[in-house]
Amino acid sequence: MIEKIPFDRVEISGGFWKKRQELVRRVTIRAVYDRFCDTGRFEAFRFLWREGEKNRPHIFWDSDVAKWIESAAYLIQKGPEPELERIVDGLVEQIETHQWPDGYFNIYFTVCEPQSRFQRRTDHELYCAGHLIEAAVAYYQATGKDRFLRCMCRYADLIERVFMKERSAAFVTPGHEEIELALVRLYEATGEARYLALSKFFIDMRGCCEEDEYEFAGHSYSQSHLPVREQKTAEGHAVRAGYLYSGMADIARMCGDAELKDACEALFRNITERRMYITGATGSSAVGEAFTIDYDLPNLTAYAESCASIALAFFSERMQRLENDARYADAIERILYNGLLSSISLDGKSFFYENPLEINPRLIGRDASIRRGGSRYPITQRLEVFDCSCCPPNITRFIASLGGLLYTADEERICCHQFMESAAAFEHNGKPVRIVQETDYPRSGAVRIRYLGERTRLAVRIPPWCRPAYPGALDRGYAVFEVGDGSEISLSFDMRPRIVEAHPMVSENAGRVAVMRGPVVYCMEGVDNGANLRAVRLAADPGFAEEYDEAFGTVLYARAFRAAAADENALYGETPARREAFTARLIPYHTFANRGETEMLVWMMRE
Repeated sequence: MIEKIPFDRVEISGGFWKKRQELVRRVTIRAVYDRFCDTGRFEAFRFLWREGEKNRPHIFWDSDVAKWIESAAYLIQKGPEPELERIVDGLVEQIETHQWPDGYFNIYFTVCEPQSRFQRRTDHELYCAGHLIEAAVAYYQATGKDRFLRCMCRYADLIERVFMKERSAAFVTPGHEEIELALVRLYEATGEARYLALSKFFIDMRGCCEEDEYEFAGHSYSQSHLPVREQKTAEGHAVRAGYLYSGMADIARMCGDAELKDACEALFRNITERRMYITGATGSSAVGEAFTIDYDLPNLTAYAESCASIALAFFSERMQRLENDARYADAIERILYNGLLSSISLDGKSFFYENPLEINPRLIGRDASIRRGGSRYPITQRLEVFDCSCCPPNITRFIASLGGLLYTADEERICCHQFMESAAAFEHNGKPVRIVQETDYPRSGAVRIRYLGERTRLAVRIPPWCRPAYPGALDRGYAVFEVGDGSEISLSFDMRPRIVEAHPMVSENAGRVAVMRGPVVYCMEGVDNGANLRAVRLAADPGFAEEYDEAFGTVLYARAFRAAAADENALYGETPARREAFTARLIPYHTFANRGETEMLVWMMRE
C-alpha cells in the first residue's frame, strides 16, 4: 500500500512556500479570526443568540470555524502558538458544554430549529460534522488533547445510529459531501472500524435512495444521479463533487475496491482532460457552482471557486496514494501555483471566492438599467470575509499542511512529487530516512536532492513540460534512481517561458494562447499594459525576457502589438487597424488583482 508521508515529518525550510506558510502563520490565521469574530461566527459557539438579534447563526458557520481550528492545529503542530491554542481550548469547552446528551452538535439547529435536526438534506449538518471531525483529529494530533476528539466520536456514534442503524433521518446521504473523508481520518486516528464502515455506507448509498431529493436542483447537483461506481463524468456542484471523489478514493484504497477505483480514474480523467481550467480551477458555471459540459470553460464568467481547486487537490492526492502516476502530482502542482494561490492576496488578508481568467471592469455595470436579472461577473477585488466564507479557512488549512504533498512511499520505493526547499525525516520499511531538497523552484528549475538512509529506489517526478527532453527513461512520469546513504540527485528543469494552446473544442480560447513558465500561468493586467487587453497581440516571436520582482516573483516582458482604430469615428471600416508596437508585461496569474481594479487577461491573441 502506498503511504503518505505526513506534513509533520516534512519541514519546508525556505523559498517560495516557506514565505507563504509564514504569511499564514503571521497574518492570515489572525485576519480570518478577526473577521469571523466581527460576523458573529465565534460568538455563536456560546449558544446565546436569540430571535431578533443580529448575526443569526447560519447553517454552515460550524464548518467555517472548524476549518479555522484545523488550520490552527497544523500551525501549532509545527511550532508553539499559545494564543491560538487558548482560543481553540475555549471553543472546545463550548462544544462540550452545548453538545446534546446523545452527542449531537450543531449551532444553527440547536439554537434556531432544534425540532428540525436531520430533516433537511440541504442544510449542511453532516458537512459541518465532517469539518468538526477533521478539526478534532488535527487538534488531537497536534496537542495530544483528546477532549475535542471524544466529543466528535460521540457525534459520529450518533450519526452512525441515526443514519446507518435506525435509518430515522429524513435523508440517507449528505447533501454536501465532506463527512465521508472525515470519517476515514477519524478511523485512522482511533482505529475504530465502525467509522470507516460509516464512510463506506455514505459512499455506497449515494445515488441509490429516492428520499435523497434536493429541494432546488436535480440529483446531479449533489452527485446523486447515479450510484458512485457508475459515475464517469464530473457533474454538479464542483466542491461537493471533489469531496465525494476524495472519499471514494479513500474507500477504494482502504477497502481494495477495484470498481470504485475505476470510477475514480474515469472521473479524474474527465475533469483534467475536459473540464479543468489551465489554472487547475474547476466548476465553470455560477449556476449551481457547477461543472457543465466538456470543454465549456468561459473566462470572464468563470466561477472557479477556490474551494473547488482545493477539493480537486484533495482528490488528486488520494489518487496519488492509489497508484504511482505523475498525472496526479501534475494536477496538484497546477493547482498549487495557480488556482489556489490566486485566491489569497499578497498581503494575506483578503480572498477571492471565484477566480476568473479574465476581468473587464467596463462590462460589469453594463446592465445597470435593468432592474432584475442582467449579466453576472465575478468580483474584481478580494474581500476579507464573505457571507459564505468557506474559502478563507480552507486556504489556511491547506497551506499550513502543505508538506504532506511532497512524498509517498511503498515497500519498493519513495516518490518525490513536489519541489520545495525542505527536509523530510521518516521511516521507510522500518528504517530511518532523511531527504533534503535544495531549490528555489519555481524561480529556477534547479533541484538538488540529498538522500540519507538504507538503499532503496527514489522516484522523482519530471514535470510534464520537461518530459519530452528528459534524457532518461521514465516510469509513468517519474525518473527512478537507486539511492543509498549520502546519494545526491541534481536536476535542472527547463523554465523558459512557453506558449500553450487550448484544445480546439474550448471555443472561448480559439485563436488564443496562454503563457506559462514552469508550473506558473501568466496573465496581463491593464495597470501594466493599458486598456483593452483583447486588442493586444503577442508577437509571433515574443522574445521573452525575465525579471525577478520581490512581490510578484518572476515577471515576463514580451514583444507585442496593440490594435488601434484606423478611424476613431468609424464603428466599422475596411481599412485595417493600425498596429502599435510595445513591450507587454506579464505577471504570474496568482498575483493578479493586488493593485486596484484593472483589466486582466490569461488567454491572449498572438500574431
